[in-house]
Amino acid sequence: MNTSDFSFIFLGQSVLKYKVPFDVYTTINDIYEKRRHELYPANKQLVGKIENEHSLFFDGKSNNKMKSHRHLPEDVMQWFWQKFKHYLDWNKTYDYKMHLNSVWVNEMKEHEYNPIHVHQGSMFTGLSSVMILKLPESYGVEYSASDKPMNGQLQILGNSSGQFCNTDYTPNVQEGDFYIFPYDMRHGVNPFNGTGLRRTLSCNCDVDYDPIRNRSAT
Repeated sequence: MNTSDFSFIFLGQSVLKYKVPFDVYTTINDIYEKRRHELYPANKQLVGKIENEHSLFFDGKSNNKMKSHRHLPEDVMQWFWQKFKHYLDWNKTYDYKMHLNSVWVNEMKEHEYNPIHVHQGSMFTGLSSVMILKLPESYGVEYSASDKPMNGQLQILGNSSGQFCNTDYTPNVQEGDFYIFPYDMRHGVNPFNGTGLRRTLSCNCDVDYDPIRNRSAT
């Protein structure tokens, strides 16, 4: 198993951080920037208070919010597949079936934000992700506690409880970072001040697995 391109954070559940290969990163940005006018708006099925949310891939059941489509090449889709499989194998999950459900881009401007939420695809069980595609030069003025900046920050909240648990994770994200975590891990993004764009991608992967066999740590 290749372990050279990722690190992990344990919040009761695991968050795995990967580095996106340059060709995957540039391909996604290029497709979004050149073909955004062709992409389905994704706002109707998302909770974000964000004007520009567009879908790059959807392989769920077509409905009044979204139709099946694909704007990503096979090599990019395979890269997503390999990383989700690595997450499950690393977490010693057995007897599972994966299905890539959806991929979309959130592009935030000043004052836009993503409230705390969870994900689901065609199933309630699965993995979601955040890829950092573009960041503004600055998140603007922190109105208080400037020594602990929170403008524009991604926050991931663990489901564990009890003393000495680490439950809140606010990574210092960089362009090309890719974070994978379970559907039911709450997360959100704070608004920022000033010019510039904060562009991220999310990919949902349904995971059908046996929770009885996989509930014991080894």
